[in-house]
Amino acid sequence: MNYLAHIYLSGDNDLVTIGNFIADGIKGKSYKEYPKDIQIGILLHRNIDTFTDAHEVVRKSTKRLHKKYGHYSGIIVDILYDHFLAKNWSNYCDVPLNSYVEHFYGLLETYYELLPLRIQKMMPYMMTGNWLVNYASIDGISKALEGMDRRTKNRSGMNEAVNELELFYSDFETEFSTFFEELILFSKMKLEEHSINLK
Repeated sequence: MNYLAHIYLSGDNDLVTIGNFIADGIKGKSYKEYPKDIQIGILLHRNIDTFTDAHEVVRKSTKRLHKKYGHYSGIIVDILYDHFLAKNWSNYCDVPLNSYVEHFYGLLETYYELLPLRIQKMMPYMMTGNWLVNYASIDGISKALEGMDRRTKNRSGMNEAVNELELFYSDFETEFSTFFEELILFSKMKLEEHSINLK
């Protein structure tokens, strides 16, 4: 899953949310250097990624893209799923997306010193471009995919995946909805487990 989903699945604990958000930059057992709640967020992120990669519905989505995008298909699906989460946000959260995201940006500023350097450098772009809110539009997702393609030095062709999104829009949306309901339950279970085990 991509940024917005990871943030949402963290629940209402600010430090768990930060941990989940920074987890890709925390390797191996170095997560143990962080406060307990951040550790929970990092472990939850890893659980979510493992669950997502193995899920048959997600694999159905990635298979649709695999011929053209190869091993980048999973990254593309993560971004497309964030689109459907943002677009259908009111189905999952009572707090409006704009307000929710503003609160999250505030967390990044509050806990700036805890963020890995890569996240610190990315923060201004994320906030100025309001990535998380803009995921709700096709144009916003198109820009996200273009950004990811630039990171691969234009080798991935991910910038073109908006075409598949539009072509198979209802298929992707149905797959996201089915999968995300299961992921929400799984994430709640893992949050409880880690909260008990790391006390």
